[in-house]
Amino acid sequence: MTSRIIRSLFAVFFLPALSNAQYTFFNPKGSFAIETSLENTDELRMPMYRNAMSSLVVSGDFVVGGTTAEKGMSPLLFTSSLSQRKLTAVKQLDDVIKGQSSIGTGFMKVKAGNVFYAGTMPQPGTGLGGHIIKLQVDVHGQLFVKDVGEPVAGEGIFAMTFNPAKNEFYGIVHPSGKFFTYNLKTGKTELYNQTVPSVQDLNTYHSFALTPHDYLGRALVVDARGRVYGSKAINKLFCFDPATRSFTILKDELPFVWGREVMGRIDAWVKMPDGTIYGSNAADGQLFRLDQIKQTVVNLGKPIMMPRIMTMTAGKNRMLYGVAGGTPGYAHLFSYHPEKGFRDLGNPEFPMVTPGLEQGINWRGFQIASMATAQSGNYIIMGENEALSQLMVFPAENLP
Repeated sequence: MTSRIIRSLFAVFFLPALSNAQYTFFNPKGSFAIETSLENTDELRMPMYRNAMSSLVVSGDFVVGGTTAEKGMSPLLFTSSLSQRKLTAVKQLDDVIKGQSSIGTGFMKVKAGNVFYAGTMPQPGTGLGGHIIKLQVDVHGQLFVKDVGEPVAGEGIFAMTFNPAKNEFYGIVHPSGKFFTYNLKTGKTELYNQTVPSVQDLNTYHSFALTPHDYLGRALVVDARGRVYGSKAINKLFCFDPATRSFTILKDELPFVWGREVMGRIDAWVKMPDGTIYGSNAADGQLFRLDQIKQTVVNLGKPIMMPRIMTMTAGKNRMLYGVAGGTPGYAHLFSYHPEKGFRDLGNPEFPMVTPGLEQGINWRGFQIASMATAQSGNYIIMGENEALSQLMVFPAENLP
């Protein structure tokens, strides 16, 4: 424990170039922003307060997105063409499932073709539950959405992942923190209490004024053996083995700065093309690598002096990209390479130029909540988390 604290404090206070990118703007050649939310034209746009991009994936030429809406409003599903640099389809989730507020789990591809799944969160105070939804994208970028079902009555789907070998979804529900499995073929749900905070945990969270939105793990990941990892109270990592339907708690906790472990939880996971798994701790914005063989945690430190790493995605040649920081500050794009370490790339600022609609705007991304990598690997796509959110795209660096 003491050695982990010392390593964490070292990562916080001795990072190179702590403020080099504080006022640096990242605008590499070939980057661009796609206007999706400014209602200043007759072109297709998403309305304000419903377009915070909480989930992204790429299907061929199309970016597929799911949003989070303000209270009482329906979230949206959309597609946008990378080649045409414009929004191609928008669909209200309310047209398929009533009373939902967010599509925040990310998208899971479970078969060949342009078919994806995601989980939803309901409007607070309605007593409704979250649903699993199925999306299909056609060659024109048009969306077809189907309600798969409500796996846990009255509970939202806060985090979810999929294991194609088992044909199963795994999720964490809100607000209880229970863990569920959902078999896509049979429609059967299994519910587990091993990830639920104890009474003592809840009292501790209450003393820090933390709600389930603040302490439940935001993401799950499946390793090469099909085991599922996530976070639970307090600052712990759990592993669920589908083969034995059993849970274990990893010996290593999430990396933390002393005194802040109560706020520790998984913010994001990313599985690299070579199978390496990285995770982030929301409390202090620390990146770590999961050793899948030893089931241990390797603390890699902090990219910037702010909490949160809300989203990450794979680049080329073992490069990882992520977004650190957030309100009340602003987002910093960073990269990490296992040999080169961290680079704070600063605040992204990309030209917004849609063919035929020459806005001439340099769009700056202050709050970013989602990322995806194009299937070609050539582009990294970021989704804003604002009242007026745009897509921001830059070429993946091809560094050796």
